[in-house]
Amino acid sequence: MTAKQPTKKPEFLRKKLVSLKRKPQMIALLVLAVAFVYYSLNLTKISNTTAKIQGPGMGLSGFVTMLFSILSLVCFLNAFPHRKKTNIPMLILMFLMLGAILFCDLYYGGRITAAVTRAENPIDPTGNNLYISQAQSMLHVHMILVIAGAALTALLPLYAPLIRRINTSVEVAENEDMGTIDIAGEDN
Repeated sequence: MTAKQPTKKPEFLRKKLVSLKRKPQMIALLVLAVAFVYYSLNLTKISNTTAKIQGPGMGLSGFVTMLFSILSLVCFLNAFPHRKKTNIPMLILMFLMLGAILFCDLYYGGRITAAVTRAENPIDPTGNNLYISQAQSMLHVHMILVIAGAALTALLPLYAPLIRRINTSVEVAENEDMGTIDIAGEDN
């Protein structure tokens, strides 16, 4: 009889779980990275909306959101160095940047709302200007992702011990006939 080979999929998942147990902060980093990529991929809608509405501070708001998104990821990576304690000043700086990102998203969304609902010459966000309503809904999703990333970072001390409790050990088949093995080496 041949021994049954373990499948690669559970072993792959087990290895990923082991690496997650060692670095549980990767969950929050992944969410923040998804927020950055999502905003970056929709930057054309933001730029076109800024060019169409031309509200005060809209361009600066989009720039600050993009810049602080990148810098907050750098601060996150410096806040959790490998095999060292958490760097608290970098963590505080990261949270300040995330707060600034949320403020800029809210401000930008408010400028869109003001341009669409103003009494004199309102901008219609349909038809050729559909990108304006798409930018506004994109900002809402971006804010949700940033809030989720910040919450996961803040709650890391609570869920990291729970993740470390997950059993990732490999079961080894034991030999039940250990008593029948002659290790004395005596010949009769």
